[in-house]
Amino acid sequence: MSKLQFYGRPLIVFDPDIKEHREFYYQFVKNGTWGKCPYRFIVPDDQGNLVTMIQRKLIAYYVNKEFEKKVDK
Repeated sequence: MSKLQFYGRPLIVFDPDIKEHREFYYQFVKNGTWGKCPYRFIVPDDQGNLVTMIQRKLIAYYVNKEFEKKVDK
């Protein structure tokens, strides 16, 4: 294991429910770089690349948010 791995950004799974993760993706789209993101997002083997994975998760997040059944209280 390289010593550089001890000083790298921590690896985490992108979670669209976490506003901070969505903001980091927005900054990536706006600036074209992950330079300001304090994390490295993990890409599972079956997901392709990072940006595609995040886009799919965000689409599912916003579609579910818009169309989930609303319960009258």
